[in-house]
Amino acid sequence: MATAKRAPKEAGDIWTFVAIDADTKLVPSWFVGERDAHCALEFLLDLRDRLANRVQLTTDGHRAYLDAVSDAFADDIDYAMLVKHYATPQVETEAARRYSPTPCIGAEKRARIGKPDPDHISTSHVERQNLTMRMCMRRFTRLTNAFSKKAANHVHAVSLHFMYYNFVRIHQTLRCSPAMAAGVTERLWDIADIVQVVEDWETTKA
Repeated sequence: MATAKRAPKEAGDIWTFVAIDADTKLVPSWFVGERDAHCALEFLLDLRDRLANRVQLTTDGHRAYLDAVSDAFADDIDYAMLVKHYATPQVETEAARRYSPTPCIGAEKRARIGKPDPDHISTSHVERQNLTMRMCMRRFTRLTNAFSKKAANHVHAVSLHFMYYNFVRIHQTLRCSPAMAAGVTERLWDIADIVQVVEDWETTKA
């Protein structure tokens, strides 16, 4: 339409990197940025600094992870990729499935560093977490005006979501918060605790 507004020059897409512990469901690290090697490395460096022990890590087939995991962890990790293969989109069905992925027709487990246990090479937990993130934040809803207009506001929203998810929300299977399951805290937090953390941070910053 001639009257339609054009997107500003600084408009674009943004990516949310998420790490999750399969046992406690704790999300120890997340990062919002470009879907490139630099941001993948920043994300993994942050994750590395939050871990106390050697872990097994599984990522999808995103190429940026190959060097980023090696640069962040060197040999101190058991790392594998789970590469999924999808059917070729058909022209006659492309319009109908515009916002849905094509069917997955197979997956390949690839050991990259160390000796990852094949039985635990999986991205199912983080994929379920991605669904939770999309369901809990309107900013991830497609075809609406709820998307973030500023990257900074988007980062703040994602941070609040994961603070709530880790410390306040009771996981149905665990029957406690992920932070309690991981031993990060001994009690269930509420919203007031998150507000207090922010206020304490602002006081320290001042």
